[in-house]
Amino acid sequence: MRPARLLPALLIAGAFVRLLLPSVSGLSAQYFTNDRFAGTPVLARVDREIGTPALDAAWLGDPPAAFSVRWQGYIEIHRPGLHVFSTRSDDGSRVTIGDRLVIDNGGSHVPLAATGAIALEAGLHRILIEYVQNGGGYEMRFSGAPAGWRLRPQRAPDWALDAARALDLALALLLASAIGWAGFALARGRGAGARRVSRSIAQRPRAAALAFFVLLAVAETWPLARHPVRLSRNDNHDTILNEWVLAWVAHQAPRAPAALFDANIFHPERDTLAYSESMIVQSAMAAPLLWCGASPVFAYNAVLLAGFALTGWSMCLVIARWTSAWMPGLVAGTLAAFNAYTMTNLPHLQSLHVEFLPPSLLALDVLLRDPRPRQVLRLAGWFTLQALTSIYLLVFAAFALAAGAAVRPEWRRRRVAAALCLAAAAAAAALLPFLLPYWRVHHVQGFTRTLDWQARMSANWRDYLTTPGRIHYALWGHALFWNLGLFPGVTGLSLAAVALVRRTAFSDRRARMCLAAGLCGLVLSFGPAVPGYGALYAAVPLLHAVRAVSRFGFLALFAIAALAGFGLADLRRATSPGRWRALAAGCLGLAVLEPLAAPLSLVRAERVSPIYARVALVPGAVVAEVPFYGGGSAHAHATYMLNGTAHWKPMVNGYSGVEPASFVDRVNALAGFPDARALDALRQAGVTHVFVHPDGMPPGTLDAIGKVPALREIDALDGIVLYELTSP
Repeated sequence: MRPARLLPALLIAGAFVRLLLPSVSGLSAQYFTNDRFAGTPVLARVDREIGTPALDAAWLGDPPAAFSVRWQGYIEIHRPGLHVFSTRSDDGSRVTIGDRLVIDNGGSHVPLAATGAIALEAGLHRILIEYVQNGGGYEMRFSGAPAGWRLRPQRAPDWALDAARALDLALALLLASAIGWAGFALARGRGAGARRVSRSIAQRPRAAALAFFVLLAVAETWPLARHPVRLSRNDNHDTILNEWVLAWVAHQAPRAPAALFDANIFHPERDTLAYSESMIVQSAMAAPLLWCGASPVFAYNAVLLAGFALTGWSMCLVIARWTSAWMPGLVAGTLAAFNAYTMTNLPHLQSLHVEFLPPSLLALDVLLRDPRPRQVLRLAGWFTLQALTSIYLLVFAAFALAAGAAVRPEWRRRRVAAALCLAAAAAAAALLPFLLPYWRVHHVQGFTRTLDWQARMSANWRDYLTTPGRIHYALWGHALFWNLGLFPGVTGLSLAAVALVRRTAFSDRRARMCLAAGLCGLVLSFGPAVPGYGALYAAVPLLHAVRAVSRFGFLALFAIAALAGFGLADLRRATSPGRWRALAAGCLGLAVLEPLAAPLSLVRAERVSPIYARVALVPGAVVAEVPFYGGGSAHAHATYMLNGTAHWKPMVNGYSGVEPASFVDRVNALAGFPDARALDALRQAGVTHVFVHPDGMPPGTLDAIGKVPALREIDALDGIVLYELTSP
């Protein structure tokens, strides 16, 4: 029977088998219609996910004003060691593992994160998670790192786990076979429909390739496209920070481009956009959406999908040109865009737009053979665009191009060397206005990434065996996963090995460039552990901007993707046409399937309350939002920044890669708000309006504020109170 016809039958059989297996994920939940876990629970069920979506489903979107939930069962630890767990809740939450209270995030407060660490041996441990909602909005999120653990409502036998994993693997392999069979049938043109599609692709191959990668981006990130306005990775504060960046650049660039980097956070500091990635290119993509009224969450999701699709498409176009075949391009593009690195960096939009690196390598190849001014401008232009997506990618692209040029003998020719220098100078001139703010922050704030810091953020051998792809994660990845995946995949490694064995990786000048770039990234990803790295760090100031040098490993994955395209082209030349179609379709199917981590774990992004728009039209307004978090909770200011997109007034709050000294001082000064010291600190910063979240403040805060004449209440909405701060 054909795999495509067998798939529905096995899916039905698999669902039936799972019904016979003991439940192997989630926790037993008890729901109470009071905030004290008192009486008989009104609902008992197994929740596969501990968080807001489970609460929405349990209460059918209409919860009581106050309620409590108790989740209990077992946590299965695959890798022994120190595990860090966290909750983000509105209101209180507690986590107990064994007989130890790991997290106490209790009380009535706005969404607030808390963490706790515990050393756990491999095996099953009792876990109890408690959540209390005292009124108003509700939110709950439970997570932990490193990965490699599973929640189970009961002590399911090992055979049940093994059977479930085997079933997942069997279905995944069957799906790959179905994709391969469909590609084989399409390539042979079987059926009238297949022939029509084949003719359309032949007439517009570039458009067809783009459509392929757009659909693949939707599938690999599912269910993000199902509801991009509300679903997101806003459980990660870096996602919220990047949403704010897109919105700020789109807001400020057409109004005051000269003040683009003087963002509205950490008032009255300057160049605060340079405290993190400015993402000029991604912001330009998001700007039309934001100008039409789209939310920052939707803009972020749209640009995220575009990053995946454009990266795959550009790699496909370049490899197809270099190999004179579209199938090697499709496979290389799939491996470059969807891999362990990109799928573990969804909260980091700056890591997902690598669409300008392939044309940069193409432009370098052309310039080395034809060093005319037009080629100089092309190389400078593509590199500049890549550099404007991320400081990290500026550094990665610079090293990749340098390594690629170093293995080409043409660079020794005087004319070619002069053209390379001109391209570097042109790119530097174009980037200078965007890099000067980072230089000023480096000197004013002392912002740099030290060797000691880079040593802590270097790669290790486990990273190159780590991937969130469901197949490999189920087999071995769960025991190794930390937070960065760099496993290239069996498909990529196998096809790249073909290019190495057949020596195409050395004899073809373009493949040799890619190989050199990949080896450069592989070595640099280990940071100070590599002999001579300290000298390179001292000689190349660009390295001072890199914190997580482990991310250099992306260049290794990128090179393997390119070499896989060359390897598949070698197989094409060595295979008969009939076998080639089946081989090509199978390789593409495996390349699609290996990184598949869908369905992704996404959260519901909350809307910005309309109360923030109250200060949008107030001339000279300066905003503060309290509680004013510091230390390990400073990331909570990211939500305040997203709130600020409703008014764009200067605000003393902020979250980024740098915390200026004034922010740290303000954390201490505002700890006793609304006491006299806090009010003096706010006045010195020029604050005119204060948004207060009473649920996150100590009991009696509103009563204390009511006794302060300088704080005049203006409005209250969604559990937030807006005050005007007047002169003494």
